Amino acid sequence: MNFLTKIKTFFKEVWIEGKKVDWPTRQQTFRYTLIIIGISAAVAAFLGILDFGFLKILNRIIF
Repeated sequence: MNFLTKIKTFFKEVWIEGKKVDWPTRQQTFRYTLIIIGISAAVAAFLGILDFGFLKILNRIIF
């Protein structure tokens, strides 16, 4: 088997396996995306509050 035949076989097998996957619906994908964005925003806000608090504490200790 030469190199190009191996590549062709690989992509053919990838395509076959991709058809076997149970893909989420558009609504599920949208919902999961909103959940991820919400969790990311909550974690960012939490870390921002911690950072601000630690900065205030550190400023009181140093100055």
